[in-house]
Order: sequence, then structure tokens, then C-alpha cells
Amino acid sequence: MDVERRTADRPSWDEYFLGLALAVSRRADCRRSQVGAVIASSDHRIISTGYNGSPPGAVSCLAGESPRGLLAYSELPALSSYDTCIALHAERNAILYAPRERLDGASIYVTREPCPGCRALIDAVGITRVIW
Repeated sequence: MDVERRTADRPSWDEYFLGLALAVSRRADCRRSQVGAVIASSDHRIISTGYNGSPPGAVSCLAGESPRGLLAYSELPALSSYDTCIALHAERNAILYAPRERLDGASIYVTREPCPGCRALIDAVGITRVIW
């Protein structure tokens, strides 16, 4: 294989980390959606990963232990409240397991647009780029 072809097939850093976030999302513990997040430093090193799901040792949505997860979409309130959701978002999990001092100036790659609460948390910890 020639050098030009290998270079053309090589993903950009953003494509690479989004691909990793997609792989991470497969670990999600949610019946409704699977979201993954990857936090990377400005020198393209992985700082942390996270996926949506219940906290360690808590009940499992995939095992049918989440009251909200057992409802059909038609049974959810019109402005769906997450009061009965047991899961933590992927972005929050990635931030919780990252060394705080490494987050300033980092990028977070997520498989869907962050909710307003996660966006506020991302901003508060100093992550400067959000890619989805």
C-alpha cells in the first residue's frame, strides 16, 4: 500500500475520537439510548471515557430495574421528565472519572448533542471543545 493511500484513509483526530465515543456507547446501560463520550487532551491523548447508565452497583436499566425504562414512549409525559431516570449521562461519567487537573482546555467527543445540564458541567470544568 502506498503512502498517499494510507494518508487519505487515515481519519482526522475528530473522526478518530468520535469513532471511539461510538464504541464506548455500546457499553451503555439504557433501554432508550446509548451515548458515549471521550475526553481528549490538546495533544490528542485520551483522558477519560464514559457512557450513560446507572452508577456502579446500582440497579440496571437493561435488566429492567428502572421504572422509567420500562415505560413505552407513549406512556412518557409530553415534556419527558428525567426524575425517575436512574442513569447518569455519558458526559458526566467521563468527567467524574477524569483527573480534574487535566480537563482545562480539553475536548469532549459525544455521540449526541449534550443536554443543557451536561453543557453547563462541561463549561464549568474547563473543557473548551465539544464535538458531536
